[in-house]
Amino acid sequence: MRFQDVLHSAGPQARHIEALWWPMLGVCTAVFIAVLAAVIWALLRAPRGGPATPPDLSSLGKPERGARIAVLAALAVSTVLLVALTLASFFTDRALARLGPPALTVEVIGHRWWWEIRYEGFATANELHIPVGKPVLVKLKGDDVIHSFWVPNLSGKKDLIPGRDATLTLRADQAGTYRGQCAEFCGAQHAKMAFLVIADPPEQYDAWAAAERKPARESADRRGGDVFMERGCATCHAIRGGGAAGDSAPDLTHVASRQTLAAGSVPNTLGHLAGWILDPQGIKPGANMPTTPMRPDELHALVAYLGALK
Repeated sequence: MRFQDVLHSAGPQARHIEALWWPMLGVCTAVFIAVLAAVIWALLRAPRGGPATPPDLSSLGKPERGARIAVLAALAVSTVLLVALTLASFFTDRALARLGPPALTVEVIGHRWWWEIRYEGFATANELHIPVGKPVLVKLKGDDVIHSFWVPNLSGKKDLIPGRDATLTLRADQAGTYRGQCAEFCGAQHAKMAFLVIADPPEQYDAWAAAERKPARESADRRGGDVFMERGCATCHAIRGGGAAGDSAPDLTHVASRQTLAAGSVPNTLGHLAGWILDPQGIKPGANMPTTPMRPDELHALVAYLGALK
C-alpha cells in the first residue's frame, strides 16, 4: 500500500498539483529568506550600547532615493509573482477538468466515521476499486457533517457538504493501493476515517466487480448467520442473499475480502473482527456501532460466518 504522499503522484491530476506546488514552494521559500535577511540586516544596523537617545524623525517625509527604489522594486516583484502564481493556479485548475469522459461512475457518501461506496448494482464500504488508466467520476455526498475526500497520490481534496452534491474525477496510471483520508475535522474519530483506493488492471477490476455483484456465498456455518440475525446486526447491516437489509452501516456482503475494518482502524483479520464485534468503542470511541455482549460460542460462530463472506 502506498501511503499518502503528494510528492509521489500516480495520476494526471496529482501530477498537475505537484507541478504547481514546487514553484509555489520555491517562491515562498525565496520570499521567506528575503524577509528574514531584511530583518537581520535591520537588527545589525541598529545602534547598540550607550544612553538611549530620541530617534531623528526629520527625514521621514523625505525618503532617500535608494529607499524609494527598494520599495518600488519590492512592489513590482510582488505584483509579478502574485500574477504569475494566479495564472499558474488558473491553468492548473483548467487542466484538472480535462480528463475526458468517465468510464465509470461511483457514488461515495461520507458518514461519521466511514465511507459508503455505491457502484451500479452493489455497494461496499471504505474501499474504492477503480480500473487503471480510465477516468472515474466520483459523486460525493455528506450524510451528517462536512467531510473531505482526499487521495494525495491521485488528486486534490473535495469537501462533502450535507445537502450539496460534489464531483471529483480520478485516474490512476499505476496499479496499486492508495491510502485516502477524510481531510476535514468531523468529530472524535476524524483521524480514523480512512479509505483505500485500489487501482486494478481493467480485467482484474471487471472480475472484482462481477464477484461483488453476486450475493453472499452460502456459509457452512449456519449458526453464525442465525447469531447475526438474533443479535440485531441485521438492523444496521446488509448482507445480500443473507436476509439482512439494514442501510445505516457498512454493507457486509463481501466483508472478508476487504483489507481493513472500521475505515482503516485495524487490519481485517479474524482476531480484529472478533475484537471489533465485542468492543467497538474500545477501538473507535464514539462510533455508532454498539457493544454487543455474546457468549464465546456465539462469537466464534459469528466470526466464522463473517470471515467466509468473500
